[in-house]
Amino acid sequence: MKVLVTGGTGYIGSHTLIDLIENGYDVVCADNGCNSDTSSLLAIEKITGVKVPYFHIDLCDLSGAETIFKSHPDIQGVIHFAALKAVGESVEKPIQYFRNNIDSLINTLDLCLKYDVKAFIFSSSCTVYGDVSSSPVDENTPLQEAASPYGRTKQIGEQIITDTIKNKSLKSILLRYFNPAGAHPSGHLGESPINPPQNLVPVITETAIGKRNSMTVYGDDYPTRDGSCVRDYIHVCDLAHAHTLALNYIFEGLQSIQTEIFNVGIGNGLTVLEIIRAFEKVSGEKLNYQIGGRRPGDIMAIYSDYRKAKNLLGWNPKYNVNDIMHTAWLWEKNRSNPK
Repeated sequence: MKVLVTGGTGYIGSHTLIDLIENGYDVVCADNGCNSDTSSLLAIEKITGVKVPYFHIDLCDLSGAETIFKSHPDIQGVIHFAALKAVGESVEKPIQYFRNNIDSLINTLDLCLKYDVKAFIFSSSCTVYGDVSSSPVDENTPLQEAASPYGRTKQIGEQIITDTIKNKSLKSILLRYFNPAGAHPSGHLGESPINPPQNLVPVITETAIGKRNSMTVYGDDYPTRDGSCVRDYIHVCDLAHAHTLALNYIFEGLQSIQTEIFNVGIGNGLTVLEIIRAFEKVSGEKLNYQIGGRRPGDIMAIYSDYRKAKNLLGWNPKYNVNDIMHTAWLWEKNRSNPK
């Protein structure tokens, strides 16, 4: 079974390619390279022994995107990661986020229908829930106003998919994931964006290794355990495997409705300051950080109820916060001091 992974050279996409390969899928990768490069494909080959076919294509260009399907008309599944994803940047550049994230999705869906693709897995996000009043959230938690343009693109994306595939043979799964972190246990692959990372864990590791002089904790006056934001941190390899299980669920004929939604998180909220302390404990490094003001687009707290994914997909997270910090630190040291 052949699967196209869009945004496949990126952080989650590259780890998902590994999981798909290890579970017997034939894979194709597409990416425009705006925030990642093909070094991840070299790492995938080193880990799996498989050289992944790669298309350097912007999915906002419909005719360019179609060259993938013309070259591989036997694609049966698509996992769609390709999107801009920084909350803060989306507040500053909303038009760029709407144009990129929505146009690329519409074009990809259009081609899926044209080429009779059977399964579409969408990289959604817990940001669709907005600023919720309590956690954990499950798939039936009412969606609130999006706290950022990025979150809005995910809300709109989910609706576009739902509306587009009604009464079609294509089935979709929307994976609402929480905060991916960590790296492949081999130490050969991890989070390495071209642009300065804004996710917490790579900011922590870059500070610890000296790439940054210090880091900022955005807000210590939230009504949480220690005043910092609460998030649900999930190891990227656990998240990657959820995509493989989602494909299996559709291909094995287990999905009875057109579009299904699953939360993917470990169901435990940790504060930013707790994450920092976990890193310091695992690494033995002392972090230089300061407290700053709240960041536009951030919500106070959110973590998941993932029982639906456990019961229907058979998904269970294997890694905990210490594993996240250990693998992220190993990756940081390896990429900063290549042998």
